[in-house]
Amino acid sequence: MMKIDIHKSFGKFRLDATFEAAAGLTAIFGPSGSGKTSIAKVLAGLETPDTGRIEIDDHILFDSQHGINIPVHQRNIGFVFQEHRLFPHYSVRGNLRYGATRNNARQKSITIDFIIDLFGLGKLLDRQPISLSLGEQQRVAIGRALMSGPDVLIMDEPLSSLDLHRKQDILPLIEKLKTELGLTIIYISHSLSEITQLADNLVLLDNGQIKGAGPIAKLQNRLDLLPFAGGHDAGTIVDAQVVAHDIRYYMSELETTAGEFLIPGCQYEIGRSIRIRIRARDVALALTEPEHLSILNKFKGKVIDHRSGESGTEELLIDVGFPLSARITRKSYEQMNIQPGSDIWVLIKAVTINATETEVQYL
Repeated sequence: MMKIDIHKSFGKFRLDATFEAAAGLTAIFGPSGSGKTSIAKVLAGLETPDTGRIEIDDHILFDSQHGINIPVHQRNIGFVFQEHRLFPHYSVRGNLRYGATRNNARQKSITIDFIIDLFGLGKLLDRQPISLSLGEQQRVAIGRALMSGPDVLIMDEPLSSLDLHRKQDILPLIEKLKTELGLTIIYISHSLSEITQLADNLVLLDNGQIKGAGPIAKLQNRLDLLPFAGGHDAGTIVDAQVVAHDIRYYMSELETTAGEFLIPGCQYEIGRSIRIRIRARDVALALTEPEHLSILNKFKGKVIDHRSGESGTEELLIDVGFPLSARITRKSYEQMNIQPGSDIWVLIKAVTINATETEVQYL
């Protein structure tokens, strides 16, 4: 468990961040300039807060009241930057071995052979960083950070320089870090698709201030937080299981707590658990059960919350077997006379769930 309570002024910019990060992956999400990297640097010891306290389990890293400020090299925090920062004069093997010079008790379970196998680096060990692709460089950078056996791994926009194909190679590897190493990972990103796949918990940051923190599914369904949880692209995360594939129509059937859900054919085998994200703007509503529509996914639900949004929109939270956020125009809302407690039919186009990219994720 990492407990964070930090406060720092950077000129006119003020950072106030109080949250906890347990084992698993805690994502810090916010727009550029919101203070995400500043939090990472403060936690790693690269910046010093004006006031506050940082601790990992019972080990205090910083406490302004008691004059404690543990130096960077003693914090036992691994750091993966947006740019890989590998040593150009070392081979891949040399970069990994450098990480091992800062080992601790956790190092016993993180060996160089484990890292080589996990990240598929066997054929790269004697190559120099300049000869590697961007994806290969970042795999080595993550491996080097892990070789120090950190208690906490901070990843600051680690995939932002990679194309979609290379991201899809590395995202499952980051997922494995949680399950196989039991690490506490703080993952900083402005990418909703990455966070959808990886995060257990979410911290929403805006202009240096924490707007919300907690389990990702709960935060993404709080109507008051939608402006900070993706804004135009905000929506609902749903856990599902692949139950069938229809080869003729290239469709896949998922089982959710609301029942059957159809999406364009996904690459995952039957029985696998996945996670899908349904954007609030992709949800349509009807007062009576619609018929003869091209929309394949329809559920009967009940409105459980409402909030007026921006630019003539209304945001609703609807119970369809799972809580689902929807965004419609104010004109539609008033003409349909929707209220909390109203029965409603929910319509979701299958093609709005992009199964070939990162809207559908492996759990």
